[in-house]
Amino acid sequence: MLENLLTGLLNIVTVPSNLLILILAVVIGFVGGALPGISGTMLVVIMLPVTYVMEPSAAFIMLTSIYAVASFSGAISAILLRTPGTPEAVITTLDGYPMTEQGKAGQALGIAILSSVIGGVIGTLCLILITPALAKVALSFSAPEYFALAVMGLTVVASLSGKDIAKGLIGVLIGLLIATIGMDPLTGALRFTFNSSSLISGINLIPIIIGLFALSEFLKKTNETSVVKENIEKVKTKIFDSEIFNKIKGTIARSSVLGVFIGILPGIGATTASMLSYSETVRWSKEDEKESFGKGNPKGVAASETANNAAAMGTLVPLLSLGIPGGATAAVLLGAFVLHGMQPGPMLFKTQPDLIYTIFVGLLIANILMLFISKPFISVFQNVVKLPYHVLGPLVVVFCVLGTYTVRNNYFDIIIMVAFGLVGFLLEKYKFPIATIILGVVLGPLTESEFRRSVEMANGDFMIFFTRPISLVLLIVSAIMLFYPILNEYFKKRKTKTNGGI
Repeated sequence: MLENLLTGLLNIVTVPSNLLILILAVVIGFVGGALPGISGTMLVVIMLPVTYVMEPSAAFIMLTSIYAVASFSGAISAILLRTPGTPEAVITTLDGYPMTEQGKAGQALGIAILSSVIGGVIGTLCLILITPALAKVALSFSAPEYFALAVMGLTVVASLSGKDIAKGLIGVLIGLLIATIGMDPLTGALRFTFNSSSLISGINLIPIIIGLFALSEFLKKTNETSVVKENIEKVKTKIFDSEIFNKIKGTIARSSVLGVFIGILPGIGATTASMLSYSETVRWSKEDEKESFGKGNPKGVAASETANNAAAMGTLVPLLSLGIPGGATAAVLLGAFVLHGMQPGPMLFKTQPDLIYTIFVGLLIANILMLFISKPFISVFQNVVKLPYHVLGPLVVVFCVLGTYTVRNNYFDIIIMVAFGLVGFLLEKYKFPIATIILGVVLGPLTESEFRRSVEMANGDFMIFFTRPISLVLLIVSAIMLFYPILNEYFKKRKTKTNGGI
């Protein structure tokens, strides 16, 4: 492991282009997370076509670093504007913005920076230690186990769907249907092409992702009339304050562990980690202190920011070791691996160990770089944030069109992107979880091919999935992950009715 980490470090520091891309990715991550309306996920989506022409190491240094830094930078707008730049920063708003109202914006930002860096570094170290071990276990997998893993990945729909799992399941089915368009992976037969030569190779992943996420977000923002009008005064950010650190160090330690654990669980995500960490911080606080949460308690900021950054690194554990995305951004990263001709999972550690450990080292450096870049960025951000969306929005659209076209130099992909942009815009109006469609598109080919290979191995006997222990366990876990939210909601309603009757 140490040799691989050293190789990864050399791949970054001795290759000027990789180091430059890493620094650029950190800056992009700051911008994407901090500016309301341009999330980290959207930036990963927009940069995905750009990385298609890069070497794999440079491509994934950029994408994963953007993901890591954006997990923090959403806190900047959350604290200064009460407008979370990313979903992970929603809980940070609860105590971060009240601190700004009290004239403690610099203190709140300092706590957020320090907590995020510590959480991110601890999360990355856990990623380095846990992922290879999981991958070694997974090397004993065959077609039935890979099918069960793919099914387990699809059950992430339960957490991506929120309370409306029916919509999530419909989204996954739509994604699976889209994945069948084109040439059959095993027989070469054409399916659902409608005699169109543009559909023979299927629908490319990039226009789907860009359309559903980036273009639909632009359409949504152009319909919003609200503009940020707050005047942000100059804030003096102090990253380390020994007095404050002594108050929050216990919170940081607890939230780091909780964040990594929740992040590793497929489909739970960093947003949930920040919520649970915040609630646990309140629960562990003294009775006379509990009332101060939501009114500017530094522990609230520390709990949220530590947990969501640790969890962001934790979500990469199942992605890299098992090929299961831990959330929407991880699903996009999974698509990026597929576009570069690789399948995340145990074999990747055998075939591309240099790439994996270069990603690990890149994430460590990216988290540390946040300490040095955050303060100058915040100074610039106070002015850039006043830029109206009618200036930023068109730039996003230009990048969407260029990024989509340059992958295959195909105008048909632009039509597909626009179509999915309109579909995504309409679906989001009805609170439809569009990330579930991406889940189906990405995992569809793996699910289908491994299912058919498994059945052929067993000469048509479907019991092969239940007679192999690992496959059986994975399918049972998948069933629990899928049906637990439904059963939990049912029993809650039943209990409420019973109590009401009494």
